[in-house]
Amino acid sequence: MDQTGEAAAGSTGLNLLNDYIRTRGTAYTNEERRRFKLEGLLPHAVESLPRQAERVLVQLESKASDLDRYIYLIGLCDRNQTLFYHVVMSAPARFIPILYDPTIAQACLEFGDIYRRPRGMYITRDMKGRMAQVLRNWPVKNVRAICVSSGGRILGLGDIGANGMGIPIGKLQLYTACAGVPPDCLLPILFDIGTTNEVLRADPLYLGLREAPPPVQELDELIEEFVTAVQAVFPDCLLHFEDWKGTDALRILERYRDTVLCHDDDIQGTAAIVLAGLITALQIIEAPLKAQRFLFLGAGSAAIGIAGLIISAMKSAGCTESEARSRILMFDTQGLVVTDRPGLAAQKAPFAQDCAPSQPFDHTDLLSEGPQIVAAIEAFKPTGLIGVSTTRGLFTQEVVQAMSRLNRQPIIFSLSNPTEKTECLAQDAYLWSEGRALFAAGVQFPNVTIAGRTFHPGQANNFYIYPAIGLATYVARAKRLTDECFIVAAHATADQVSREQRAAGRLFPDQCNILETEVTTAVRVVEFMFDHGLAQVERPEDIRDWIESQLYVPKY
Repeated sequence: MDQTGEAAAGSTGLNLLNDYIRTRGTAYTNEERRRFKLEGLLPHAVESLPRQAERVLVQLESKASDLDRYIYLIGLCDRNQTLFYHVVMSAPARFIPILYDPTIAQACLEFGDIYRRPRGMYITRDMKGRMAQVLRNWPVKNVRAICVSSGGRILGLGDIGANGMGIPIGKLQLYTACAGVPPDCLLPILFDIGTTNEVLRADPLYLGLREAPPPVQELDELIEEFVTAVQAVFPDCLLHFEDWKGTDALRILERYRDTVLCHDDDIQGTAAIVLAGLITALQIIEAPLKAQRFLFLGAGSAAIGIAGLIISAMKSAGCTESEARSRILMFDTQGLVVTDRPGLAAQKAPFAQDCAPSQPFDHTDLLSEGPQIVAAIEAFKPTGLIGVSTTRGLFTQEVVQAMSRLNRQPIIFSLSNPTEKTECLAQDAYLWSEGRALFAAGVQFPNVTIAGRTFHPGQANNFYIYPAIGLATYVARAKRLTDECFIVAAHATADQVSREQRAAGRLFPDQCNILETEVTTAVRVVEFMFDHGLAQVERPEDIRDWIESQLYVPKY
């Protein structure tokens, strides 16, 4: 807002300084200080935005841990949103791991302890029948994207209830930091249905509802009211479902994906970034997607989402449905997912194979199940191994070596996070495969040097995808999001890995240029939306120029 707008809004003196959106802090000129009654309320120095950022960096360097840096940055956002985004967008590769994965896991675990002030909204079960009324309490009326979580399955941490609010906050901050979506139109929401976590319910500092979650029917009624209320109060809004319990996530997406502008990032966003990494890996080994075979360790919502998008992409490449499905094999804690398993969950049935069952996994020692996994590798002969099990070390040396015997360059994706849950460390994947693995993880591992050769582990993190999807829906006012939108986003992301980067074994674009990467991806998605009747605005002559004109730029 310009000076005239600030004055018209009645923001002067301390009210203006405490307005985290409009404030400029020490950047107000002497003339502005007189005009807005700020004289005497600020130190003498008049500073530029870059000079203010210098002070932020000095203070960040003094912090003892990334959690401390996270707390400081969230506090900065509470005080001065413009300065916060200026700092974060100046070095995204440095700040994404602090604001999101892996630091966000610890921040969520300690959410009740580090809580400072409310951000976003909390919708609880006792608001049933009044959700639209409650949503109207939000001061911004043109909300264009809501990230909503129940806290039921946060990263690899399980059900942490209201402590999961750090996730919607962080996700939406990356909409802005990575893709330039204006922050004022974004709303994080914690859908507090209670938690199964008895330790949290007994914690005196826990901020959520101290009850167990409701039965499925009651939960679905609550979600239906919420979705209906969002459409009534914020009619142009994208609903981004995040970190719901796996069965809830699959059911919610299936119910609303064809009628509401929505997506589930754990299912579709994860699938898209994994597909992007696979596309790059297959460019490196010069092999077609339709000829690949993938073994999954884990068969939850993430695995089902990834497998489903791979199947869709294989069909686009010429496979039949049955051919594509025959190239996917899954393990869960009961062993191989096979067609004749008693009590097979409905969501897993489409991915079950007609083969001999394995023994159930030993729940007390999952790492002892290496021989079963090796036997499955030798029988199924996968070209790619995808870990979404949240079991640290599940990709043992024997497992990686079995993949390496079958493949010149085995694709090994260890996607569970945080780091304590990853199936395989980067250095182990490279060491055990004799440097031949094409490796990606859900977290960013440092470069690995073995025998004088340096490897660059990829990070298959959704932040390459969902901010671009958010930007595309924001500018195009999309009607719906289809699986094809995510396939387009995956190809667009993979296409931005240069030949030189692929030669070095890199699977994803450089994070240092994340804004350019996301805008390029958004351009491709928006083009698809226009071509397929999903956009609700007039098609501009130059889509990239049009998108760039709408990006948020943190400046005074």
